[in-house]
Amino acid sequence: MESNATDKPVPREITALLSDERLILRETQRAVTPFGGVAVFISFLGKIGFVKAVREHMPIRWRSPNHIDPTSTFTAFLISVLVGARRFAHASLLRGDRALHALMGLERFPTDDTIRNLFRAFGMGQVQRLYEPLAEWQMQRLPQREDGYTLDLDSTVFERYGQQEGSLKGHNPRKHGRPSHHPLLAVLSEAHFLLHGWLRSGNCGTSRGVEEFLKEALALWGQREKIRLLRADSGFFDDKLLSFLEQRLLPYIVVARLTPWVKRAAQRVEQWTVLDDDYAVGEFRIQLHGWSAERRFVVIREQVREGRDSVGRKLIDVPGYTFRVFVTSCSDPPQEIWRGYNRRADMENRIAELKHDLGADGFCMKQFFATEAAFRAVLLLFNLLAEFQRAAGLPIYRQPATIRTQVLTCGAILGRTGRRLVIHLSESWGGLKTRIPLLDSILNWQIPTSPKLDPALIT
Repeated sequence: MESNATDKPVPREITALLSDERLILRETQRAVTPFGGVAVFISFLGKIGFVKAVREHMPIRWRSPNHIDPTSTFTAFLISVLVGARRFAHASLLRGDRALHALMGLERFPTDDTIRNLFRAFGMGQVQRLYEPLAEWQMQRLPQREDGYTLDLDSTVFERYGQQEGSLKGHNPRKHGRPSHHPLLAVLSEAHFLLHGWLRSGNCGTSRGVEEFLKEALALWGQREKIRLLRADSGFFDDKLLSFLEQRLLPYIVVARLTPWVKRAAQRVEQWTVLDDDYAVGEFRIQLHGWSAERRFVVIREQVREGRDSVGRKLIDVPGYTFRVFVTSCSDPPQEIWRGYNRRADMENRIAELKHDLGADGFCMKQFFATEAAFRAVLLLFNLLAEFQRAAGLPIYRQPATIRTQVLTCGAILGRTGRRLVIHLSESWGGLKTRIPLLDSILNWQIPTSPKLDPALIT
């Protein structure tokens, strides 16, 4: 721990790769970390009272006199994912990082088995008792929006290798026939906030259980601010879901599945509003077989051009064009419906960040609810990172991997001055100078409080 500890020479030399210079290799007793920049994120967690909130709602209690506090284990897991762990075994990388332990205030860093055992203790009830109040705690600090928030629905596929509970064969666009889990997600688009998430069995269809999922999501959201619009792709083109949204007066735009009846109706559109040389919009109303009501459909017609891929589908009876069709309860002009839906493309980025930046698909155990508990922990971390960026005053949203590279990664050495611990951040990695503005912004950040609306949602 001492900064002036004597380096031990090691009888090894190597030659530099691009020159003939000889380099001496030595080891040091000093505590060195590549993640000195995590100090900024830890300052943020302290500002919002993260440890107090987790400890208050943590449903797991150990009786062993030698146990590691479950809140400490849970926090260690989040920090492991934050710095790049994509499997439970990767958490072992931090067990020898004494400088990071000092930043976290940990005397013992839990092993990967200790982290697994924590999540194995979770059942369905424990998952609800921890993550629902933590979601409420996070939503209290979402910024106010006069126009309300847009809610995006989507699902993804987590490929599995083994005999885990719920790992079943279903829709898998990358590896057909490979067992998987099929998570369902709801995102508040403007805040980059994951409102709710379910881990589902791999054989679930995209829209299976979506009404119950939305009931839970809307119950979590409560009456803070209005949901101005719900957007979803064609996997959610279902009369049950649309009727559910209409009963709750939630405006929606959903991509229509091009069934034969929808195709025929799109072909019969006669009045087109030309937007430019390539695009035109039209609309029609139809009640499909088995539907409870007639609904409005908006059609986007795009001219096929050489050297450019078109997003829509071709209709045999209308050559030279591709078509996209949306079903909506909104009364806006067709072009505004199209533009409003196109902003949903950012939802795919959120899923990619969860999988590629935070390894949400990599933390899997045999027990289903243990896997869901780890999955929900990653969603919690994602929201913390989004809030961290607002608190630090970053002008634009940055992906978790970018935050890891630009802020969290910084060589540092643990030392002492008197009885106090000191973290020396490396100047060549940007050091403290580049991180002081972030620290100042966090310390001076006025935590917002979401307002309550008087009218309740119709249930």
